[in-house]
Amino acid sequence: QLQLVESGGGLVQPGGSLRLSCAASGFALDDYAIAWFRQVPGKEREGVSCISSRGIITKYVDSVKGRFTISRDNAKNTVYLQMNSLKPEDTAEYYCSAERRGYSCYYSGMDYWGKGTLVTVSS
Repeated sequence: QLQLVESGGGLVQPGGSLRLSCAASGFALDDYAIAWFRQVPGKEREGVSCISSRGIITKYVDSVKGRFTISRDNAKNTVYLQMNSLKPEDTAEYYCSAERRGYSCYYSGMDYWGKGTLVTVSS
């Protein structure tokens, strides 16, 4: 069964950190660009960050630049999103997704989606 599973979400105080993980099973991530999205109820899903299949290209939405870092360990079939200096406005369900792509990364045309992990930033 091909699937992506997110983990690492939780409740954190403003200014705190979390590291999200996205683990793939049933397929190898080596040929896939990975993107993290987030969604708040009543709002559109937002692309947060993405990374190319070999990790050469990374992109971030302006609101998280300098605070979030995306990385991947293809040997572990896992992609990470390190989130620092968290703000209440980062509160959302976070999803990872995969697109079979050999170069760059984008926030569309995704082939697989995880079920999400909830991040709550609150004092």
